[in-house]
Amino acid sequence: MWYDESVFYQIYPLGFVGASYENDGIEVTRIGKVKDWIPHLQKLGANAVIFNPVFESDTHGYNARDYRKIDCRLGSNEDFADVCKALHKAGIKVVLDGVFNHAGRGFFAFRDVLEKRQGSEYRDWFYINFDGNDGYNDGLWYEGWEGNFDLVKLNLRNEAVVNYLLESVKYWIDTFDIDGLRLDVAYCVDRDFLKRLRSATSLWKEDFFLFGEMLHGDYKQIMNPEMCHSVTNYECYKGLYSSFNSYNLFEIVHSLKRQFGPEPWCLYTHMHLLNFVDNHDVTRVASILNDERNLPLIYCMLFTMPGIPAVYYGSEWGAKGDKSAGDPALRPCFDKPEWNGLTDKIAAMAKAKKESSALNYGNFTELVLQNKHCVFVRESTDERMLVAVNMDDNEVVAHFDAKAGRARDLISDDTVDFGGGLRIPGHTAYILQPY
Repeated sequence: MWYDESVFYQIYPLGFVGASYENDGIEVTRIGKVKDWIPHLQKLGANAVIFNPVFESDTHGYNARDYRKIDCRLGSNEDFADVCKALHKAGIKVVLDGVFNHAGRGFFAFRDVLEKRQGSEYRDWFYINFDGNDGYNDGLWYEGWEGNFDLVKLNLRNEAVVNYLLESVKYWIDTFDIDGLRLDVAYCVDRDFLKRLRSATSLWKEDFFLFGEMLHGDYKQIMNPEMCHSVTNYECYKGLYSSFNSYNLFEIVHSLKRQFGPEPWCLYTHMHLLNFVDNHDVTRVASILNDERNLPLIYCMLFTMPGIPAVYYGSEWGAKGDKSAGDPALRPCFDKPEWNGLTDKIAAMAKAKKESSALNYGNFTELVLQNKHCVFVRESTDERMLVAVNMDDNEVVAHFDAKAGRARDLISDDTVDFGGGLRIPGHTAYILQPY
């Protein structure tokens, strides 16, 4: 499917456009800024965009007020439809953030409950105890996501709630022609709801893509033929930066072997997880790596490991942001996109990934593994690609069982000889196409 062969670009819209944190209720057309970045996305090689929440919310987008109205700080529904049309014209798919586990206190149904109490027709849309009290002293208690009372948990066992959400998704498909959804905190979302969402969206749009936010545990709980096509690969996210900071590539390679190896006990062979080195919830990779020379190397691993790579806006040129400074530090407004040597390399990696059957669908086999360097192969029925990474300061020579020959490095376009042992200069990554 299209998503298995794509490079995703993630944008947190409210931060991207420089909107205020609190919803001031004033409609300002800011989302059109995305159209100015389309040439950058095309040059980078991204052919799908993940938008974090775009619907009317109290503050950060994950506390929705109205699931069928674009946040006024971004503009109108017509403004966003125009953006989606421009992206599609440029050959870029559109994926929205579906926040179905909880809504905001400003959500129309919850406001009705606060006003009418037991007399509200929406009282069963949530988990409410009218004999208790909450952190806002409303004179009632309700379940919030992980104890956060600004995130009111929805009752996904209520048919009216399910119908409202499914009808909203249908509206997004009809109005914005969206191509998929990221499911926020999917590990919390009712499994029967996920099944109904998968069934409905497959009918409405045959190649509709669903990927769920999953932090730990067996990803197949929700990544299966009845629920999500993919999930966020947090295990390998941690393995990537940890391996480069500890100079121990055994961690990430062993994770990849455990997930995607050929043995029957490997967990996700031939499945396509959503891979990343940073996103809107975690410290940016340029801030978390101890040695910035490893930035191109970690991206090489990202683009050549099994799965679907996603790049977070700004990180392609090495923008920094630390989670310890709060979420706004991770979600800034950039006046315009930048381009540097790192961006060049990422663009070359994106091109290699999209054009390679081996990188899109091939199996994963380790050839050489040492603390500071590794070589692995991705192989499909019609193609074989070698990937080599060396984070040592010095050149290494990697010996492995392979046909003597030459290869083209798809990052630099140079010719590399690996017949007498592959020479990998210090702080270098190769994507090699043998010939």
